[in-house]
Amino acid sequence: MRRELLFGVAQHAVAERGTQHRGSGAERLKAMMVANKYDQDYWDGDRKFGYGGYRYDGRWLAVARDLVKQYGLVASSRVLEIGCGKAFLLNDLLSEVPGITVAGVDISSYAINQAPEAVRKFLTCTNATNLPYADASFDLVISFCTIENFTLQNACTVLSEIQRVSAGDAYILIQSYHDDNEFVGLLDWQLVMKTILGVEEWKWLFDQCGYTGDYGFACYKIALP
Repeated sequence: MRRELLFGVAQHAVAERGTQHRGSGAERLKAMMVANKYDQDYWDGDRKFGYGGYRYDGRWLAVARDLVKQYGLVASSRVLEIGCGKAFLLNDLLSEVPGITVAGVDISSYAINQAPEAVRKFLTCTNATNLPYADASFDLVISFCTIENFTLQNACTVLSEIQRVSAGDAYILIQSYHDDNEFVGLLDWQLVMKTILGVEEWKWLFDQCGYTGDYGFACYKIALP
């Protein structure tokens, strides 16, 4: 049965970037065009193009521990991360559960090449709409702030792929909104999102795509004067 779960540290790990305004008009368009290449500028370039420097700082360790506890991960478990980026979370899972099998996919070859050496060999540069894994290959499939970066049709395809390769559990965290304040906050931050839906709309989409795994939402409010 699908459950809404929110690992507080997971939301903090993505939300602490804030809602820095990216400019408007041509300036905003340029930033989006650069960001959507998912290359060095997006990960480690100027803040206006993305992360502004995404380096290992231990923030994902608490998330790894929450996942281990929530899903009972052990040495024989198999975990796949969709949109793994530099795979810091998978790296921490390896540290927390010696012997665990991990895999990650991301569209950014730059990010994968920057991943910690211990986990890099388990990563694949590919599009998540067609995962290179057999049905029920993993005990847990996870994805943090990635599904919304696909078009609506492809987002549904990725949700179906997650369902296909999971032998049991799945957890996805999606950037979304509950109200107008969070909607504007999301628009003010995003550079690469292709599907911007409210919380209830995402739940509807889960049903349409046959996704039965767990989920959570990261939402950003703008502080009013």
